[in-house]
Amino acid sequence: MTNLADLTWPEIDESVLLAVPVGATEQHGPHLPFTVDTEIAVALCERLAQQRPVLVAPPVAYGSSGEHAGFPGTLSIGQRAVELLLVELVRSADAYAGVVLISAHGGNAEPLRRALRTLTDENRRALAWSPPGRPTDTHAGRTETSVMLALRPEAVHLDRAEPGTTTPLPELLPTLRAKGLAAVTPNGVLGDPRGATAAEGERILTTWTHTLTTAVDAWISENTKRGG
Repeated sequence: MTNLADLTWPEIDESVLLAVPVGATEQHGPHLPFTVDTEIAVALCERLAQQRPVLVAPPVAYGSSGEHAGFPGTLSIGQRAVELLLVELVRSADAYAGVVLISAHGGNAEPLRRALRTLTDENRRALAWSPPGRPTDTHAGRTETSVMLALRPEAVHLDRAEPGTTTPLPELLPTLRAKGLAAVTPNGVLGDPRGATAAEGERILTTWTHTLTTAVDAWISENTKRGG
């Protein structure tokens, strides 16, 4: 595995894929740190790099998190900024074999889709991927708590872990978009983190890594067929 942050320019091999972790800096309930999405995105990029020839870029640590503004500490750059940032970032990376944008924050989904549409229209080699999840466990619940226990257990305060709203996300979206996350979950949790374990987190990361690697392989194969 190779990280761009550890290299100088003469050491760069542009014949490989560039993996960019795309995260956020936002509240994750009373028991998880603000950096959950960024840390998960970084971990997935690094695990991909253990499987395939990939250079891991420094993370994009700020995302579209306006829905979390009701909670202290959240920092957001909004959808338009995320979209523009990702478009310009991929444009600057044209020399690489391709760019894989790995986003672990749901709020980035729409600007990521728009950015990818622009990049595809420009014939840029870019793939966007996000880890799948259950609609009743989408933010600071059992999944993210387990994954953080596997990645950085000292940052997880299990004694503060408490259930939030477990209503499926699609049912919450109209209120969430209109009034923010605090209107649907007073503690900032969508899911129930109780029962989370590091072992479960490691299994989730292994499954996500396999799904990501499969998606990257399929994308490379399709580009090769098209002569991209």
